[in-house]
Amino acid sequence: MKTLYFRIVITFIGIAMVSSMLALLFSNSYYSAKLRDENEEQIWRVTNEIRSLYEQTPELDPAIFFTHIAGMGFQLYAVNDRMEGTFYGTPFRHTQLDPEQIRQVLAGQTYRGILVERHFLMVTGFFENSLRNSIGVPIQVQGKPFALFVRPNLEQQIGGVRVLMAFLLGLTFLFSILFIVIFSQYIVKPVKRLREATKRIIGGDFNIAMDVSRQDEIGELARDFTYMAQSLKQLDEMRQEFVGNVSHEIQSPLTSIQGFAQSILDKDTSEEEKERYLHVILDESKRLSSLSKQLLTLASLDKESHVVKRSVFRLDEQIRQILILTEWQWTEKEIAIELDLPEVTISADAQLLHQVWQNFITNSIKFCRRGDTLQIGIQLLEKDILVEFSDTGIGIPADELPQIFDRFYKADKARNRANTGSGLGLAIAQKIIALHHGRIDVQSDLGKGTSFKVRLPQI
Repeated sequence: MKTLYFRIVITFIGIAMVSSMLALLFSNSYYSAKLRDENEEQIWRVTNEIRSLYEQTPELDPAIFFTHIAGMGFQLYAVNDRMEGTFYGTPFRHTQLDPEQIRQVLAGQTYRGILVERHFLMVTGFFENSLRNSIGVPIQVQGKPFALFVRPNLEQQIGGVRVLMAFLLGLTFLFSILFIVIFSQYIVKPVKRLREATKRIIGGDFNIAMDVSRQDEIGELARDFTYMAQSLKQLDEMRQEFVGNVSHEIQSPLTSIQGFAQSILDKDTSEEEKERYLHVILDESKRLSSLSKQLLTLASLDKESHVVKRSVFRLDEQIRQILILTEWQWTEKEIAIELDLPEVTISADAQLLHQVWQNFITNSIKFCRRGDTLQIGIQLLEKDILVEFSDTGIGIPADELPQIFDRFYKADKARNRANTGSGLGLAIAQKIIALHHGRIDVQSDLGKGTSFKVRLPQI
């Protein structure tokens, strides 16, 4: 398996090699477009200066003159009319040259071999130590025609610089590879830690500590990963708590059903007691049925694919219908109902909102004392529809308000289980309103009453 460290090292080395090749290609283009002509022109002028200087002092021994010129950093090759040639200075590495070219120079023409393209990479022609890569001019030596070929002796002129540059570039490339191999470990190290942390999370250990002090992308990834681990830990705790709460809510009515069923089977139980026990079993079975329905509703609402089935309906009429359905409950407790329900049309999921309003109304009835008041009102705001349920019931303690929308949370723990319900109603209501892109605000004073305000966008 190719590790990330191996891939990074190979990638960086590949980048260095490709960069070197691209640099060579661009350098070749620049040399071909500009430097080659300038270099050739300089050598052409030097060659003409050598010829002019000798022709002004013809009494000098040509061998001595050309030897001194070669000593100043040039390579020379002089050919007489019998095609006999002599090298002065360092000999050319490659001496092949078309004899016809030599004859043309002897006849008075010039030879400018530096401009002849012979290489795919023209820049390498600058260093080609060959006779054909030279400047040839005719010259009179002691009254006889000669062909003089000249090129710079790069080994003598810039030999030390060439070695230094080659040494510099070679060491640069080697050190680059060395530093890539070393410092790639520091890039991969945090990734390895993330991988180890991932394995720990898979194993159920969410207590991980990452280096979040870095201010780069790795640091951001570590911070996000730490936040994800904390969220997963919280989610796992919520899941365990949820399972525990569901088990507890189911176990309680089942225990009651089993106990009273056993009592009914007892021969010493009277007919009146049997009837009372059967009513208890019926109530507990209803609680189980209601709990299962609420759990199924939550599971459906939690799905990301849950679709809100919108339709246009009268919101005020929907709330009135729920009041009619619950009339026996609020009349039994002599609760006064005050309505401010103007005609309002809304586009929403009627079935889901029906659950929300029914939950708020039944909760208000449940926690109102005899003779309390329940106020229900609708207001049309600039962009929202505000639905408010206010009662003068027992209220909710301030320290418990943040938890009332948690699943299975019951603010009034002092009441008996039959009155408090399952603790899922407000969680379902909040989820439904969130699916409609709305929100719920709650205010409560202990002993004075509670107010729920639901804001829904006007769509």
